[in-house]
Amino acid sequence: MTNSKLLEQFRSFYFRNYPDDMETQISYFSVFGGLGWDIDTSKPIDELIQEIILENFDILNAKIEELIDTEPTHKRLLQALAVGDRRIFSAFKRAGLNNGNGGGALNYLQDIGLIQMEYSRERHPREVNPNAKLKRREARHRISHKVLFAHPFVRFWFYFIVPQITNIRKKNYELLHVNIEAHLNSYTSLVFEELSEVLLNYNLRDAQIISSGSYWDANLEIDILTLTNDNKIYVSECKWKNHIINKKELHKLSEKCVKLNIIPTQIIFFSKRGFSKELMQLKSSALALYSAEDFEALVKSTSKDSLIENFI
Repeated sequence: MTNSKLLEQFRSFYFRNYPDDMETQISYFSVFGGLGWDIDTSKPIDELIQEIILENFDILNAKIEELIDTEPTHKRLLQALAVGDRRIFSAFKRAGLNNGNGGGALNYLQDIGLIQMEYSRERHPREVNPNAKLKRREARHRISHKVLFAHPFVRFWFYFIVPQITNIRKKNYELLHVNIEAHLNSYTSLVFEELSEVLLNYNLRDAQIISSGSYWDANLEIDILTLTNDNKIYVSECKWKNHIINKKELHKLSEKCVKLNIIPTQIIFFSKRGFSKELMQLKSSALALYSAEDFEALVKSTSKDSLIENFI
């Protein structure tokens, strides 16, 4: 279903800061979204990270520590979720937690609103074929739910800032800036994927959506799989990269649909940099293509007076 909280934050960020274009809106929102501070989006993002985050590190760190109750297991789990594949079991392992203390930390972070669950729609092989003799790998396979951060800024903090806290306290920012430059596009991809689902479901608002979100199982992943009550299936891939999407990506996604045994009503691509001419020529009711500027639809029908306050 549409992530209304993320949509509210996205709109709030836009009307607070009025960026020049939607690519800037998405890029800067992925870092500062949910923070609730004024952002001068005419400045380079690395300059703003220095001014807003690093020069206010003590204030922001104290607020984060207050939110997580200064509990080390909460911090370790949030860092593992920020940098990993978002799957609960792998995050527990990365954070050195077990199902007991990891589950307790997960419940606490959910209760205070820092994270939210994204439930798997995978069916275990034993459920699919109850009487079949399964291979050991299939029998031991565990279906794992995933986690989403409720505020982009909190994920940015645990993705980039927390691993460098020792250096930041010494005001040694070199490695932090190197990491941000190398990995910011990859980091932003998840926020772009979440916003793409919001835009897709916004465009399907006249339909009754019965299931939506990313899809993953033991063999494949699809960025967005949306089902409606009239048996329509929408599959989407989202690419926050500095190159266009070409026809090869359409073949890849079509192959995934075959493996999943579904016939999509529509295939949708969301792209930071647009699409090849060959792919554009295939655009139809069965293939929709969205670029960054199309996300303007999420803000142009909203008034500034209806916006939310953010968490800091």
